[in-house]
Amino acid sequence: MAERDFQLRSKTFRNGAYIPRAHSREGQDRSPPLDWQAPPEETRSLVLRVVDPDAPDGPFTHWLLFDIPPETMGLEEGTSSPPGIQGRNDFEFLGWGGPLPPPKHGDHRYEFTLSALDVETLGLAEGARRDEIEKAMEGHVLDEADLMGRYRRD
Repeated sequence: MAERDFQLRSKTFRNGAYIPRAHSREGQDRSPPLDWQAPPEETRSLVLRVVDPDAPDGPFTHWLLFDIPPETMGLEEGTSSPPGIQGRNDFEFLGWGGPLPPPKHGDHRYEFTLSALDVETLGLAEGARRDEIEKAMEGHVLDEADLMGRYRRD
């Protein structure tokens, strides 16, 4: 299978590998550094969603960032003021909320999805929820880049 042009990566973990404790709520709860390359030329904004699909009560949102300017090519580790607008995660605050699966629940996957959109803004306010963001994205996604990390508590 050919490697895709639009890619999302982190300097602290590879796709499918374990997310370092420093990025978890057990550690320093710092957002991981992320960088991406080659979004489609016609990209007018980006959306980042980080979701744990293995949470006991259904998918759990850890980070939402939308209306990211298209010239942005990454996010620094532990950024407190990223470009774009922050949505409300399922911990009930804005910003990164790191992994904290239940103890002895096995591996949880953390899906980082970066979407390139053909619109400059979703027209949503800070604090928007994942369902609102995904509804506003409908029909505007040009391409997506994914990164998956794992975390577990024994």
